[in-house]
Amino acid sequence: PAPPPPPRSWIDGVSPAWARAYLRLSRADKQAGTMLLLWPCWWGAALAAPAGALPDGGLLLRFAAGALAMRSAGCVINDMWDRDVDARVARTRHRPLASGELSLRQAAGLLGLQLSAGLAVLVTFEPPHVLLGLGAMPLVVAYPLMKRVTDWPQAVLGLAMNWGALVGWCAASGAPLPGAPALCLYGAGVAWTLVYDTIYGYQDREDDARLGLRSTALLLGDRPQLALTGFAAAMAAGLAAAGAAQGVGAWYYGGAAAATGHAMWQVWTADVRNSDNLWRRFASNQLLGGVVFAACVAGRLTAAA
Repeated sequence: PAPPPPPRSWIDGVSPAWARAYLRLSRADKQAGTMLLLWPCWWGAALAAPAGALPDGGLLLRFAAGALAMRSAGCVINDMWDRDVDARVARTRHRPLASGELSLRQAAGLLGLQLSAGLAVLVTFEPPHVLLGLGAMPLVVAYPLMKRVTDWPQAVLGLAMNWGALVGWCAASGAPLPGAPALCLYGAGVAWTLVYDTIYGYQDREDDARLGLRSTALLLGDRPQLALTGFAAAMAAGLAAAGAAQGVGAWYYGGAAAATGHAMWQVWTADVRNSDNLWRRFASNQLLGGVVFAACVAGRLTAAA
């Protein structure tokens, strides 16, 4: 049968026909994932800013460019691994590799360009931080396979998505290796990802079960609220510990509390059988990430020198 037509987006109105499949493969029309990758980088950079100072604007821009390139690369890697599975799932069957619109060779060429762009950004950092950044790649490559071998693929995603908190903190502080504030912030980010990606995963729960795939959404069943509350509490504890270790002003803790409240709202209002409800809560994490970033900025501006 002919491949299904992809949903229309701004890509169809502004890009040449030859580029559209490549842009869809890169999720250029869905940038929530880019922001979820970027925010931890900015958290780390802001938390390690000098007391009384704003984070380095040039550093934030470099992280933005890197997040755009690497999130797109991650999407291509994911779709290369999952092309056969995606073809059997209603929500993903229109993706360019699953539908046959692009070949693996074409996807590999795009991936090479994206990884080159990400590397071009990464090498502008100090050598220890370049090596630290490269440490995320095994997680990025392995993540799509995890749904085949563990009930906790979301935990592996969290390790990959929040790696930028470590790099951001080191780049801003000049430390060659992450210190206690960065590690606590990283842990908070991993717990955050367990909240938002479990909620996201409920959209595909029935298809995953049919295909023999695994996820925290399947593991937790119809009543995930208590477990997700635990993840949100772990996020709150990590944020509090990061602030205490860094020595931030009181405004930081107010922002961390607001972010925790937002996470709890997601957990207790998510309808695991309503895809629109689940998507809205997942997408709202772009706001939560921004609240934590604002908390880090405020906390360093009001910190004692």
